[in-house]
Amino acid sequence: MKHIDFYFDVISPFAYLAFERLPQALEGLSYSVSYRPVLFAGLLSHWGQKGPAEIEPKRAWTFRHVHWLAHQHGIPMQTPAQHPFNPLALLRLALAGASDGATPNRFVCEQLFRHVWRGGADANDPARLAELTRQLAPARDANSDTVKQALKDATAAAIAKGIFGVPTFELDGRLFWGLDSLPMLAACLRGDAWFDAPAWNSAAVAPPGVKR
Repeated sequence: MKHIDFYFDVISPFAYLAFERLPQALEGLSYSVSYRPVLFAGLLSHWGQKGPAEIEPKRAWTFRHVHWLAHQHGIPMQTPAQHPFNPLALLRLALAGASDGATPNRFVCEQLFRHVWRGGADANDPARLAELTRQLAPARDANSDTVKQALKDATAAAIAKGIFGVPTFELDGRLFWGLDSLPMLAACLRGDAWFDAPAWNSAAVAPPGVKR
């Protein structure tokens, strides 16, 4: 059985859609998944990028696009009352529900994603956060130094692997970025020979003609 690491931040609508689509996209294939929360803002800062919601024309297109994708795939989706927002409380809650060194299970991740992307409410509303925490009953304090450090460590580890955005899937040391990489991920799981031929490595070698 192959293993997939799914790197995500609940702030990302593409990560939400990829999370919901994953079982259908990989239907009939044998695999297991570890869900790995990381701070998207930390990735952006490291690689010197802005998030799509920080560039106004791109923000407008991004939300039109993700709502179209949600409609196309039949996935319920409502933009939260504020976006972007600070996702730290939710990411820490994800890790607090797992024992030290472990990753959150799919149910916990589902509750966190749907907390943000269904209903159109404020993801950081104190009353909603308190109720979500009560429902998930995490084993550890989400505000503890241990959990905070675990998120920092997870983000640093993702950066060390070359991860620059979410969602990212890791399979056999290969990284697949974005919702639209799911068919490619499925092909790799099926054993498509392209991934073991020179094509995988040679395709990544594109010498830049201009550097800014």
